[in-house]
Amino acid sequence: MVAVIIWGSLRRFTDGQAQVEVEARNFKELLDQLSCDYPGLKPQIERGVSLALDGLIYREAWFTQIGPKSEVVLMPYMAGG
Repeated sequence: MVAVIIWGSLRRFTDGQAQVEVEARNFKELLDQLSCDYPGLKPQIERGVSLALDGLIYREAWFTQIGPKSEVVLMPYMAGG
């Protein structure tokens, strides 16, 4: 299981939970499982989200591996500049 920290503005889709756990080995599996477990998150995920893995922010890195002790944060899409 992977513990996922949910960014503040997305918590309304997880019944206010700041952290949830899902079974996933990579970002694609994680997003698919979150969409299934929390259907309110699915439209946001489809529009685009960013994931932080151990402090590095990723976008569209579907097959990035997630370790069992990794810190994962789900947040709205972050654009660099």
